[in-house]
Amino acid sequence: MLNPINKTIELADGRTITIETGKLAKQADGAVTVRMGNTVLLATVCAAKDANPGVDFMPLQVEYKEKFSAFGRFPGGFTKREGKASDYEILTSRLVDRALRPLFPDNYHAEVYVNVILFSADGEDMPDALAGLAASAALAVSDIPFNGPISECRVARIDGKYVVNPTFSELEKADIDIMVGATLDNIMMVEGEMDEVQESEMLEAIKVAHEAIKVQCQAQLELSEACGKLVKREYCHEVNDDELRKDVHEKCYAKAYAVATSGTDKHQRAEAFEAVVEEYKAQFSEEELTDEKVEMIGRYYHDVEKEAMRRAILDEGKRLDGRKTTEIRPIWIETDCLPGPHGSAIFTRGETQSLSTVTLGTKADEKMIDDVLNHGKERFLLHYNFPPFSTGEAKASRGVGRREIGHGNLAHRALKRMIPTDYPYVVRVISDILESNGSSSMATVCAGTLALRDAGVPMKKPVSGIAMGLISENKGQNYAILSDILGDEDHLGDMDFKVTGTKDGITATQMDIKCDGLSYEILEKALMQAKAGREHILGKLTECMPAPRAELKPHVPRIVQITIPKEFIGAVINRRLPNPFMPDAPQRIATDTSQKLAIRFGETIKAYQARGLDKSNLVLIPLVLAGYARYLKGIDDNGKAFEISPDPMLAELQAIVAPLEVKEGEQDFSCLKNLYSRADVFGVDLYEVGLGEQIEGMVKELYAGNGAVRKTLHKYVVAR
Repeated sequence: MLNPINKTIELADGRTITIETGKLAKQADGAVTVRMGNTVLLATVCAAKDANPGVDFMPLQVEYKEKFSAFGRFPGGFTKREGKASDYEILTSRLVDRALRPLFPDNYHAEVYVNVILFSADGEDMPDALAGLAASAALAVSDIPFNGPISECRVARIDGKYVVNPTFSELEKADIDIMVGATLDNIMMVEGEMDEVQESEMLEAIKVAHEAIKVQCQAQLELSEACGKLVKREYCHEVNDDELRKDVHEKCYAKAYAVATSGTDKHQRAEAFEAVVEEYKAQFSEEELTDEKVEMIGRYYHDVEKEAMRRAILDEGKRLDGRKTTEIRPIWIETDCLPGPHGSAIFTRGETQSLSTVTLGTKADEKMIDDVLNHGKERFLLHYNFPPFSTGEAKASRGVGRREIGHGNLAHRALKRMIPTDYPYVVRVISDILESNGSSSMATVCAGTLALRDAGVPMKKPVSGIAMGLISENKGQNYAILSDILGDEDHLGDMDFKVTGTKDGITATQMDIKCDGLSYEILEKALMQAKAGREHILGKLTECMPAPRAELKPHVPRIVQITIPKEFIGAVINRRLPNPFMPDAPQRIATDTSQKLAIRFGETIKAYQARGLDKSNLVLIPLVLAGYARYLKGIDDNGKAFEISPDPMLAELQAIVAPLEVKEGEQDFSCLKNLYSRADVFGVDLYEVGLGEQIEGMVKELYAGNGAVRKTLHKYVVAR
């Protein structure tokens, strides 16, 4: 007998969110459906009863999946079935994971699997903003130990007003777009992009989100109580020895503290820390050092390392590498470091190094996005690679992981608003991390800015980024904010807070908080300290490269644009007109030469030359113009075409096209021979090699309706 339990949450704009349990997926440890309008998600959670041997971490796996049937669509591909997770699904999974993971008990090590599935959508409400609520609600109605609940929501600022969980259409007008995860009392996670906003404005958006989340958390507590799940299951995943813990601390703490304040580099410090615990183990016989005891010693010594590092910072202001809390590591930069890419740069900050390259492409290089609810074209791409050798690890690289997708997405959001919307090139940035000791995503932002400028991309403003850390105790009564954190400071600290921006404001942020009692006052101080750090790094970038390269490099594709009045564009894209260059697609012309012509609905024809602009390679452009000269601007009384374009770059083309006598309905294209006998202009003389008459004949047949000669014509109309 079904006995579903429901809770309803009202948003400020009158929309409602309904959480229901007891109807679907009842064999899972916890399952709920979350509905807002026509958007419906199912969240389930299952946990193993015991931890696997030797596991001393939290083996949590979060999977977010969207069904194409949710929006009445078929998946693409041959199988017509959902396949591997898209980047959007992976990023949504990470948002949920980052808010949930810190709230499982430290000594809980059983495998936990959270699945969130989109079963219905209307294309208006954004389901990723509900995924965190659904996942936490599934945990709330289970007996799995969890120090929640949490919820997540999106906040956007639209026309100066903060909107909770905006629709897709509303978000297009926003200058702030952030996702916030929080408990009733504390912010846990923030991620988003902004249009150069101030720190106080971002902080206000976080506060608005937290107020909405408090209501959602309270509803989950009521749901948990109604289900009788306030008491969680008992577990024992760790064996402890208090005497051993005390002994490890007494004999190792002073030595670990000395290492923490020695100011050595990453690998020397790791070896010194390892030597301390190995020295401690040496006092035991081989029989005494059982696997269980070795595991406990490692766990207790990790706590000793953490305490030593934190006390050194809080008591003496000494960081692991000897810096002050506000000090940025030394920076060195090199641009134009590779001859082949269209732009390149190396950015090194301390022991973190990014080699970034830029490739400029044409419309054909756009990335097609075909997710369930998101489909379109992406013209700015950023890919982040983190090979194992960057940290000295001896292991194989097995493709792109979730972490790489997440870090690349943060850098992409930091830079994308600085690319002009009318920039004709498709841009791809690749960041290869060659060394890593903290903040490699921020190194990607800095190296990406330099590489874009080296490629001649006219960025609106340069962007820099910095990662901040926090060490706190007594619920924030005593704390230290760290600029430009190391990997160990991230791992052993209480916060990882990344901020990117221009001189005028923030463009992107990502924050993970692992402690209780972080006040908005501390957050504000962290943001202001981050601003000072960003400006310091930005000064280094502009000192190296004050402005984008004035001219594109010789091997970069060139674009020639010809403007056509709207009333004549039909002549170019009309399928009924015999057109050798556009037989199939009215918006793109791809020839067999090194040249590509692309037409977008509107007023502009763009010609892309693959390896630099050379007038000897422009044979096809005047051929197209000649064929359609009478349609572009009309025929005068003498049957001569009007001038095609006032663009001085096309003066030579106009000189060829303008005098052509092409009368309405005329089938004699003998005048086209002029195009193939002007070696002084185009560097090509087809008549000279005996092909002129052949091409002339083919053109006649083509315009008489014989499409069979198209392929042959392409074969001969090539540039040398």
